[in-house]
Amino acid sequence: MSIPEPKWLSIARSKIGVREIRGPQHSPGVMGMVQRASGWLGIRVTDDETPWCGTFVAACFADAGYKPPRGFIGVRAKAWATWGMPCPMPATRPSLGSVAVFGRDGGGHVGFVVGVHSNGDLDILGGNQGDAVNIRRFPRSRLLALRWPLGAAMGEPVTWASARTQQTTGEA
Repeated sequence: MSIPEPKWLSIARSKIGVREIRGPQHSPGVMGMVQRASGWLGIRVTDDETPWCGTFVAACFADAGYKPPRGFIGVRAKAWATWGMPCPMPATRPSLGSVAVFGRDGGGHVGFVVGVHSNGDLDILGGNQGDAVNIRRFPRSRLLALRWPLGAAMGEPVTWASARTQQTTGEA
């Protein structure tokens, strides 16, 4: 018997295709996430130009009924590296829906694990990946942390990913 997909991940999948709007207008999809995740963000966000990968993850957990820890600043991608509980590292096949935190020049990135490649790269469902919600391939070498919500039963290991997943570029 398999464990159903985590609720937050099903919510994340429903947001695939949401894009930011460059310039003075702001995406209703991104701004809706900002509004629903406001208790998680730790700072006031007023546009879709602010890096929103952490906002995306926070909105998925907020929509799934989770509450933010006191003082948490979820708009910051690297803040997720201490959120919840750690997953085993290195996990050859992390649990489906694990929160993955990555390093990058100038900051970090956060999203949900949805697949793993034979070389260890991870398929990540995330926001602000090329200014949109989508699935992109991230090198395992950039992985800083794998996290899971406190009190939630650990999910099934992710499936082996297709080699066709587009490599990440331009995430923030």
